[in-house]
Amino acid sequence: MAAIQTTPETHDVVVIGSGAGGGTVAHVLTALGVRVTLLEAGPMLDPYREFKEHLWPYEVDHRGAEEGGKQYFGRGKHGGYFSTTSGGWELDGEPYTVGDGSQFRWFRSRIVGGRTNHYGRMSFRFSDYDFHPYDRDGLGTNWPISYDDIAPYYDKAETLIGVTGSREGIRSAPDGVFQDPPPPKAHELLVKAASERLGIACIPNRRAVLTRSVNGRPACHYCGQCNRGCVTASNYSSSQVQIFPALETGRLRIIDLAMAREIVTDGRGTVTEIIYIDKRTRQEARLRCRVLVLAASACESARILLNSKTSEFPNGVANSSGVVGRFLMDTVGFGLSARVPSLEGLPRYNSDGAGGAHLYMPWWGWERQQALGFPRGYHIEIGGGYRMPGIGSFGRVARESGYGVGLKAQARRDYGTSISMQGRGEMIPNNFSYCEIDPTTVDQWGIPVLRFHFKWSDYEIDQARHMEETFRAIFDTMGGLVRGRSARDASGISVPGSIIHEVGAVRMGTDPRTSALNGFCQTHDVDNLFVCDGGSFVSNPDKNPTLTINALAWRASEYMAEEMRAGNL
Repeated sequence: MAAIQTTPETHDVVVIGSGAGGGTVAHVLTALGVRVTLLEAGPMLDPYREFKEHLWPYEVDHRGAEEGGKQYFGRGKHGGYFSTTSGGWELDGEPYTVGDGSQFRWFRSRIVGGRTNHYGRMSFRFSDYDFHPYDRDGLGTNWPISYDDIAPYYDKAETLIGVTGSREGIRSAPDGVFQDPPPPKAHELLVKAASERLGIACIPNRRAVLTRSVNGRPACHYCGQCNRGCVTASNYSSSQVQIFPALETGRLRIIDLAMAREIVTDGRGTVTEIIYIDKRTRQEARLRCRVLVLAASACESARILLNSKTSEFPNGVANSSGVVGRFLMDTVGFGLSARVPSLEGLPRYNSDGAGGAHLYMPWWGWERQQALGFPRGYHIEIGGGYRMPGIGSFGRVARESGYGVGLKAQARRDYGTSISMQGRGEMIPNNFSYCEIDPTTVDQWGIPVLRFHFKWSDYEIDQARHMEETFRAIFDTMGGLVRGRSARDASGISVPGSIIHEVGAVRMGTDPRTSALNGFCQTHDVDNLFVCDGGSFVSNPDKNPTLTINALAWRASEYMAEEMRAGNL
């Protein structure tokens, strides 16, 4: 590496990462008049040139089986945006390692907007009891904030990004600021009828996809290609909804292809600089800052902190508690699919919709949790319909031998008859699931990488068993023939990390001895350092984490701006 270059300017706020957390921080602070410099490890994004939502398979090389596994978008940029090697779970030149006896998959999106460009957009509020899990069953740890503290910021986030839903009055699935939901699909009505016969509510999904125009973003046009980027910004991505508008204020500067390496402090507990590597030149550079916000994703933010060792922070900046990297969690995942004969021979119709499912099943057993034999709940997501033909769409036909008229007839009979259910459940943090710095492995930039350790407990294994029993009961009720499970590890649960909901490696709390952050995502040890991503999570309820990342980052940003005005930062 060449000598470190230092710019003389002191930046008001430097944000590392541009996903849900970093995008929200940039949006809120620039609206409040604060100048923000955002560092992104990937390249800048041009949706009009690079999204491919409306391309047909025949318009793409090898019918979409692109070199390097860039299955979403990003053709033409060196290295792509997503994991590209080892079955799709590593970035070229940026490895991670896994400890003996563990499994873990770490998905990273190197692009402005990060995973929000292509994620599922399930947008569920945590319930009141989710913030105080220890009070319910003596497991895990309570958050230092309550539902009442975060509810106003859920309101703000939902209003900005646009979330569909209906007001149901279900405690496990709090109501929010909703747009009208899209109508159910035919196969979802079958699931709804079967689940409600079993006493399981099936309600309109809460997703960050517009059904009416907001801030110039038109309503969804139902192309069903949400995971390939949305040119119209009808679905939420931090790039289009927050970062690009923040650029228009003139108060946001983006430095892309900038790989954060370590934090520099002044010896008196204050961050002064961030060192990063310019990927274009491979040179190291420094940015002076008044406030630093880590929003690089839970594990990446933990990595930066752990790699930032100084005389005052020998275990890593803001890690006097020793909890950075600890209590890592992912969502418990289990899936089952079935062929439903009653769907055979129905008239074909366009079931793309707003991408993914229009209905889902929130957790229904919270009032009788103890009797169920496992301590925490899950929700159920639904798949099916007449998707674009492919291996997944034709189900077992793709595994049949033969050719000609007989195979075509079988394909037509089977097409659209498959329904899947995916459980997404709460993991209780444990001492065996964490990430640390690998002592011998570095990435292509010379930065030490993470080593992961992970273990599901009996709580999660028992929960996944209940998922399977529930899914089979629903399929039996609708006359479905079970035929396949989703990928899983030896415990019967999804491979750790593969649900891509990793959270909790820089958790918040009231006690600096057992937590790294306070309730405003501010580190206990360093006043001008914040962590505004999933790393702050104390628990990982069955709700997908993005909306809560948005809300926490919004709350932290308003607090940050006020502290800056008061001269405390």
